[in-house]
Formats: sequence, structure tokens, C-alpha cells
Amino acid sequence: MFRTHLSVLESSAARFPSSPVFRTPLLDAQTNRLGGWTTISYRQFQEDVLRFATFWARELRRNKIPQRSVIGLWIGGYTYVDVLHVYGLSRAGYIPQLFSLRLPNPEVVFELLVKADAKALIFDQTFAEIVQNCHVPIYPAAKVAEVDARSGPVPDLPVVAESDIAFVFHTSGSTSGSPKLVPCNYRWLDSTVAKSSQICTPRDAARQDVTTWMGSMCHIGQEFMLIGSIQHGSCVIQPTTISFSSEELMDMIHSCGLNRLNQFAAFLAMQLQASRIHPKLLAMLASLDEVLYSGMPLSQPEQEWALQNNIRLRNLFGSTECGATLMSVGGTGKDRTLLRPLDGVSYRFVPVDSEESEAGHQSTARLLEFVVSSESGDCPDRSLCGPDGNFRTGDLFQEVTPGCYVSRGRNDDWIKSENSLRCDTKAIEDNVRAMCGDLISECIVVGTGRPSPVLFIEPAKDMDNEKLKKDIIRKTRHFHSRRYLHERITSAQMIVVVARNTLPRTSTKGNIRRTAVEAAYRSQLDEIYSISR
Repeated sequence: MFRTHLSVLESSAARFPSSPVFRTPLLDAQTNRLGGWTTISYRQFQEDVLRFATFWARELRRNKIPQRSVIGLWIGGYTYVDVLHVYGLSRAGYIPQLFSLRLPNPEVVFELLVKADAKALIFDQTFAEIVQNCHVPIYPAAKVAEVDARSGPVPDLPVVAESDIAFVFHTSGSTSGSPKLVPCNYRWLDSTVAKSSQICTPRDAARQDVTTWMGSMCHIGQEFMLIGSIQHGSCVIQPTTISFSSEELMDMIHSCGLNRLNQFAAFLAMQLQASRIHPKLLAMLASLDEVLYSGMPLSQPEQEWALQNNIRLRNLFGSTECGATLMSVGGTGKDRTLLRPLDGVSYRFVPVDSEESEAGHQSTARLLEFVVSSESGDCPDRSLCGPDGNFRTGDLFQEVTPGCYVSRGRNDDWIKSENSLRCDTKAIEDNVRAMCGDLISECIVVGTGRPSPVLFIEPAKDMDNEKLKKDIIRKTRHFHSRRYLHERITSAQMIVVVARNTLPRTSTKGNIRRTAVEAAYRSQLDEIYSISR
């Protein structure tokens, strides 16, 4: 029998009823500053999930929406009540289709609802006006206090097979103006339970692990990590914001007993940078059982600083389509940063043809593309796979020692933003060339590890730079209106105009080198992002 997020919660609520599962922030009503933490037990969480399940079963039945229907959830995904909506909807026997608030265009959301054959939409209150034209019944996402105590029995769960869909996620970047559907079946979900268990196994079985909320429940990273934490009876702290301050981190360690820090790499880098001038923070980071980061690599200086100061780093590699797939060895040996596949999966690393690298020479190192075999439990839906049924991730690696790998980026034009969501730079560049071909000579989009992309332009002719920027924004506005917030360029501030033929290029083909542009203009990019925050 396959396992699910619901069976994991039911089991852990029986084993750890009085243990805390969440610590949520108490904010001062006057200042909105952190004033303390509220504790939610496993028993309360399970009871609240059943309460929300009864609530949604009753509401959806009123519109004659049967179980196993896809129901859109357009919510933030960062709060306890968001978790209750996701788990409650599943427990009511429905299939959540999860939309992030980072996708604010209702047209795109409505189109994705159609593609998934969704029968209703539950929305965050901030979208109350723009969802009125939705083609399916709409429901505001109720607050905890608004969901009445269970009146009537909890609905029986429908019988499902491994091939049936449990969730519908979306790619974190847009293709052709819209994210792709990522249907996840129960076979995939069972594999997620097994993999997340490996990652979240406590270092000390005699005490409860306490870790941090990592991202939105509308994206697979947080869904994955929550399943891992729950099955070991761990506690998850929901911070005031995902990019929480060093002061808040220290309070989580001191007040909540945090012993395992989970963060996306860009946010962890901020903590490591702060620890260089804050000895107390550095000592606290070194006291943690584990500091796990994901989404993208840490810079070499940050890695070295952490390792020199006995911070126990682990790197978790994954994707929306598969969840977590590889994890670093860890420890203090020379192989500590190398990535290894998780247990119980079927992966292949397939040699790729040598191509011109960004440095402008032929690489002599053998590059391997990471492929998830069709027989692997975490292989995504066939709609995302090739004709052979395998999933080609596009991620490139080198095998340093047998079974241990180093990431070498991707074989496409996607970059990852600050919160590890993806952005198709080529699509933006192609749109600029199509709409502004008379204005530009060449362009490139950068922004790896940044909140949003920046467009570098070499103009086609001499003209006022500010007018050029405004013309580009005007001509590309519709294209960007359909994209996630982290993919958009909607301000002239995010365009940099440079002289023709000055951007770094490869020596043979003359292609602009994305990473070299980011390095050459780092200080200017730092200034742009400091102003835009």
C-alpha cells in the first residue's frame, strides 16, 4: 500500500499527539514585530485538518462537485491556515491544484484551471476582485476561526490507484507565457515519503528535531520537506518571512530550540555573510546539527567560510517535477560537498556531446546529463517525459568519484532566482529582439540568485538611454504581464544600457557570456537590487 501526506500525518498524530508540529509567530498588533511563538501540537493539527476536510466537503457538495475533482488553490502557502487548506482539501477527497501568489495574472490562472479540468477555485482574499470572472465556482480561503467545528462525519476517502493524481503543481518558470502543469500521482507521492524520510532523519533520536519553514506550500520544496519532518515527529517553525533576519534566526534557536536550519541558498548566504561580523550568530550556526540549503549552489567563499567555522552544511538538489533527488555527503571529509543520489530511486547520468562553454573553449571534462528513469518512483508524469518515458532534467554533472557528482549547471537558458524559482532567460531575450529589434543590437538577461531578472542592452543606434529603456518596457509589457513575479522586467530600473560590443563574449562564436556579464557588472547589479527591494 502506498503512503501519502495524509497517512504520514495520521500515523505521527497517533505517535506524537502532544508534541509540537508547528511554531507560528505572534506579531505585535501595533508594531507588527515578532513578539513570541505559538505552539500547535500534532493532535491539534490532525483535528484541524479533519475540520477543514469536513468544511470543504460540505462547501463543494453544495455545488455538486464530486470527490476526485481538481480544485484550484490560489494562496500564499506560508501560514498554518494555508497548510490546513491543502491537507484539508486532500482529506476531503479532492485534488489540490496549487497556485502561488507569485503568479498574479488571473488570465494565466484561469487557463491553467482549464488545462487541469479544475471544478472550482479557492482564492486568497487579496484576489477577491479579480477572480469574479472565473469560469468555475469560487470560494474565499477561510481563516481558521471561520471554519466551524465539524458538523457531521468526516468524508470517506475515495479508493485510488498508484497512477491516480494526488496533486497538481506547476513549473516555477513560464514556457510560452504560462507555467506547465506538473501532475503528481500516488506512486510519485509514495516515493516522496521515502525520500523525504532519508533527508529529515533526526541526528539524535532522543530529542525532537526543530527546523524551519523553507518556502511556499504551493511549490514542491516545502511540501516535500514538511512530509519529511512530520513522519519523524519533528517541529517546523514558520518565520515571519522566508528571508528572515539574523535576529529572528537567533530567536528561533534560543526560544524554539531550532537545531536544523533549512533555507534556499540565496537566503542562507545572507546569514553566512552576517556571521562574518556577528560572532554570536556564527557560534549559533556552528551549534546546529545541520544547515541544509537547496535551490542553487552556495558561492565558493560562503562554502569555505562555513566549513572553516564548523558549520555542518548539506546541499539538497531537486526540481519541481521530481522533488529532491541528490544530497551532498556532508561531514568533514574531502568529499563533503559531492552529491549522491538518494536511496530507492533509479537515475542515470548520460554523457553529453562537448559544446562550447561560456569560457569560450572546448571542455575536456566529461559532462553527464541527469536522467530520471521511467521505472523510478519519482519519475514525473508522462506529459513531462520523453518518448522513452524517461525524464531528462537538463541538469549537467561531472562524476568526481564513483557515484559522487558535482553540479555543472544546465544545458539550457534557464536561471534560478533568489527563492530558487526558475526563469527562462532566452524567452525574455527573444521577446525583446522580436518587439524591439529596431532599437537593440544585442541583449542578455542575468539574475542568478537575485529577486528578479535584469536586462542588459547594446543599442542599435545612439539615443537617449532612458527613452530606450521606457520604449523597451512599453513594447514588452504584455509579454511580462503573463509571467511569474520573479520572471518579470517591468521597470526601467531593471534595464542596463551599455556601449555596443562591450558585453563579454566567447572567443569563437561571439556569444555573450551570461555568467561573465554577472561577474563583470556585479557591483552595479548589487546597487540595482538594493534600490529595488
